[in-house]
Amino acid sequence: MKHDFLDKYSKLGSVIHELDPRTKIITFLLFIIFVITTAPHDYLSFAAYAAIIFIVVLLSRVPLSYVFKRVLVIIPFVLLVALFLPFANKGPEGWTIFWNVIIKSFLAVLATIMLSSTTRFHILLKGFELLKFPKIMIMMLAFMYRYIFILADEAHRMERARESRYFGGEYFRQVKVISNIIGLLFIRAFERGERVYQSMAARGFNGEIITMNDLCYTKTDFVFYTVFLCVIIFIKCWSLI
Repeated sequence: MKHDFLDKYSKLGSVIHELDPRTKIITFLLFIIFVITTAPHDYLSFAAYAAIIFIVVLLSRVPLSYVFKRVLVIIPFVLLVALFLPFANKGPEGWTIFWNVIIKSFLAVLATIMLSSTTRFHILLKGFELLKFPKIMIMMLAFMYRYIFILADEAHRMERARESRYFGGEYFRQVKVISNIIGLLFIRAFERGERVYQSMAARGFNGEIITMNDLCYTKTDFVFYTVFLCVIIFIKCWSLI
């Protein structure tokens, strides 16, 4: 199983990739807040926010095809929920809410994809840690991202073993076999978790994520902060006027 489905292009060399992860996290959160607080009828502001994301994509040199493929994975789930809104709210108000959910979700997903695509996952978690996010949440994300691939690979091996030894049969027998696989996978995951915990405790792990290089701000970060804040504040003031 490929282990880089989130940060596949995080090793590219671009202005966005070289930014400190704290810079990207803070600007990402500010962007989401400004998008969420924008009025549904402010179409020009949404167009400006989309333009900002498009410029960031170009600066990052992440392929547009990759970005939109990732968007197409998430947007159907948003559509599934948003389709019922016009029926729950009759009249123009229902369609306004529908548009509002779609455009804001689309921009938020794009921003999330750019954040994860331009930052290695462990460095991104280090940025969250330095910004004083809850350590328990950071550790859960770190372990999930590290071991979800191992469990998926193990599930694939078990599935191949089942296919090589199984020659068909009744439906209930198939359900029983699959249930046994799920139970066995759960037991193996639990046992692996215990072994990992004991190994980390034996090595004196104290909950801090260690990286090879210490994170530090550069002039590029401050320039990016300034330009980004000026642009989104200008868009917000323009919409209020």
